[in-house]
Amino acid sequence: MSIGQSLLFMIVSLAASLAGGLCGVGGGVVIKPALDAFGWASVSTIGFLSTCTVLAMTVYSVGKSLTAGDSVIDLRIGTPLALGSAIGGVAGKAAYSAIAGLFANPNRIGSIQAVVLGILTVGCLIYTVKKDGIRTHHFRGTLLCFFLGLVLGFFSSFLGIGGGPFNLVVLYYFFSMDTKTAVANSIYMILFCQGANLLTTVAGGIPAFSWSTLLLMMLGGVLGGVFGRKINKRIDNPTVEKLFLAMMVLIILICVYNAWQYSA
Repeated sequence: MSIGQSLLFMIVSLAASLAGGLCGVGGGVVIKPALDAFGWASVSTIGFLSTCTVLAMTVYSVGKSLTAGDSVIDLRIGTPLALGSAIGGVAGKAAYSAIAGLFANPNRIGSIQAVVLGILTVGCLIYTVKKDGIRTHHFRGTLLCFFLGLVLGFFSSFLGIGGGPFNLVVLYYFFSMDTKTAVANSIYMILFCQGANLLTTVAGGIPAFSWSTLLLMMLGGVLGGVFGRKINKRIDNPTVEKLFLAMMVLIILICVYNAWQYSA
């Protein structure tokens, strides 16, 4: 991969991590489909690069919030969600490998990922638009939290995105969290899911990649976390929700393109 392509990957990672950190979707939900659309690397390589980038961003964001003492993570809810997400992430990675092995061209799974992500994102978009009229709940059961984390981790890892709009929808609906609290807890979940995803990838064999591209993307992810944290303190919940809606529309459009590209 040329230096120009690597720099472009870094810019995408920076922008996606900034927006993803603000909206609580981790950035991978944009990085993965956006880089797939370029077609400069295999689906598995982009998934690995995205995983490392999002992990770098979430390690910074969660670590900085906890050490600064301004974290709004609800550990009673967030920890079983995160642990479930980690185990679900391992299962999702295994499902990805199994399905990818069914195709002569392993990149064909990119079409399946795009369709599934697009459908889930459309559902999340509809819920977010209608959510003011939807009754939410205040569940606190550890087993329910773990199960929900398991499901979210499975889809996040299978799709190679780390997290997604569905994290926030679940946190809104089942736990009645406000937007900023949901964002913080979503990033906490993504940290565990991506950590488990990376360990599984390393154990199963790392795809071919460029070290310069990986390091630049991880730098972009951390810078996105730095700027996202600063901006998050200066904007209110309605602004975050508008950014979230705009991001979902962008994701849907990219997914439509990728579904066509990888099915051709």
